[in-house]
Formats: sequence, structure tokens, C-alpha cells
Amino acid sequence: MKLLLLSLGLGAMVSCEHARATPEENFWKWFQSNENSLFDFENDRERTFDRLGAEMHRVNPNLTFEFGPKEDGRREFVISADGIREAFPAVEALYAAAPSLSRWKFVKFRPRRKPSDISYAGVSIRAASVSVQIRPSGKMADITVFIPGYTQAAYQTYAAIAFLFLDGALGEYDVETRVGRVSVESAPKAPTQTYSLEDLPPAFDSLLSGK
Repeated sequence: MKLLLLSLGLGAMVSCEHARATPEENFWKWFQSNENSLFDFENDRERTFDRLGAEMHRVNPNLTFEFGPKEDGRREFVISADGIREAFPAVEALYAAAPSLSRWKFVKFRPRRKPSDISYAGVSIRAASVSVQIRPSGKMADITVFIPGYTQAAYQTYAAIAFLFLDGALGEYDVETRVGRVSVESAPKAPTQTYSLEDLPPAFDSLLSGK
């Protein structure tokens, strides 16, 4: 009887400790338990991504992720709010709870990347064909993105493409916290003073720093 009571007591203790674990801690425990399949996700991409997405949504339903390529035995794992400002604290919390794992580099928010072409909703746009105008707006910057083929009738599609290009060029955090109004226009309406997506980051940083 004493052994049975002891067993029940330990079980209750374990359950209590599990209940006290935060959603972030539970996610990283799962991540570490599945580290091999995550690192080699190409072996079963769809199933791995479905499981990973479900686990991230236990932390916050707006969280999403990106994987970088394998480089020198390591891989980048990006924790993203998918451009939703309200989910930024969830990104910060999950990143802060991340363990130190030798094969991984954890990154909070989608970082700035070299411009790449985008295909979305049946529309394909070359990054090199896009130009951008930036204007100061208090402590932020308003941006107009000039895209070939843009029409008002297809605004939703081209606006989404514009944000994808800006996210890539400026990074998710800056787009949500330092960019004010974003407008979309057709390429022929571009003024003389515009920037390519490649030249946008230094011009944006210079404008907001007042230099």
C-alpha cells in the first residue's frame, strides 16, 4: 500500500510540473525531441511542416516559421509573426526560451534578405523590375512600391506582393514598426528619385536616422 501511495504521489508531482511548464517550454521540448527530423525536414517535408506548424500554434495561432539551408552543419530557424504586429510578443517570448543547440541558429522575425523574384496568386514579378519611393512620416517612413503590370482592379494581389518584397528587403520587424503607409502604383508612374529593392535598405536606414 505504501508503494502504491508513493507511486501515485510521484505521478501527481510529474503532472504538476508538466502543467506548470509554459507553452514556450513545451514547444522547445518537442523541438528537441524531434530535432533530427526537423534538421532533415526534406525527407518528409509535408508531414514535418504540418507537425511543426501545429506545435507553434499551441504557443500562438499566428506564429509561423522559415528554415534556412544547411551551411557547415548548421541550419537557421526563423520564428515569425507572419507580419501580424499583435503576435510580436509571442515571437519574443518563444525566442527568449530557445535552448542552445549546436546545429541551429534561432532568429526572431524574418530578417532582411537579398531581393528575389516573387510569384503570388498567378502573378510573377521580377525583383529587379520593382522600384520604391520612400518619404519621411514623423519617426516612420511612408513607402510607395512601383510594380510592372499593376492595376487598381488587382490591388489586393499586388499589395500582397509589395509587402512580400518589403518584408524581404527590410525585414519583418522594420516593416511593422518603422514603415507607415504603403502604397502601390504601376511602374510607369515612378518618379525619377526611386530606389531598387537592393538599394532600399541603406536608403531607408539613412532616412530614419536623419543622415
